[in-house]
Amino acid sequence: MTAARRGPALTAVAHGTRSPAGQAQIRDLVARVARERPGLDVRLCYADVQRPRVGELVHDGVVVPLLLSAGHHVRVDIAEAVAGTRAVVAGPLGPDGVLLESLTRHLPAADAVVLAAAGSKDPAWRDSVERAGAGLGAHIAYASGGDRKVADVVADLRRRGARRVAIAAYLLADGLFYRTLRRAGADAVTPPLSLDPAVASLVLRRYDLTTALSRL
Repeated sequence: MTAARRGPALTAVAHGTRSPAGQAQIRDLVARVARERPGLDVRLCYADVQRPRVGELVHDGVVVPLLLSAGHHVRVDIAEAVAGTRAVVAGPLGPDGVLLESLTRHLPAADAVVLAAAGSKDPAWRDSVERAGAGLGAHIAYASGGDRKVADVVADLRRRGARRVAIAAYLLADGLFYRTLRRAGADAVTPPLSLDPAVASLVLRRYDLTTALSRL
């Protein structure tokens, strides 16, 4: 099979984490993407924390952000990194029905569900989280920042009579934010989204759509 028939390279851009478990989960996700599309040149880089950074690796092909919304990393960091290259950037992974279905599959029976996201002041990021929460019928909370902290939302739901509270972790991988969810007082926390095999197919769907629209 020729390089042209294989299609342009797919560069997956993760946020980056210091957690060894989270690092392994993202590597495994990208490895599953490569296995689903034999022959495709699949690469991995990072927007923060780890190396190589996106600007060190991307020269052409399709960049797929392994991020759950079009926040600062997508609109600024990745956009600036690919400026002047032949690369095109796909949309982020979320919000998407695949992610909501994954969360729903892993949620146990509960009186209340909290959608827990990382936290950001970026309006586009917060809007996408709100849409994801609405799709799940969940209360919104954040693992970082000054408002609607996960533990506070869980405690408030308890005071209002919820006996069983479940956290839908709107996070791709293990790390500092994910670990805070386990200390937030809920009865259950869904696993990181990257562990779901359906997410690898979602990455390829973003790649295929961008390839088709860009006629690469």
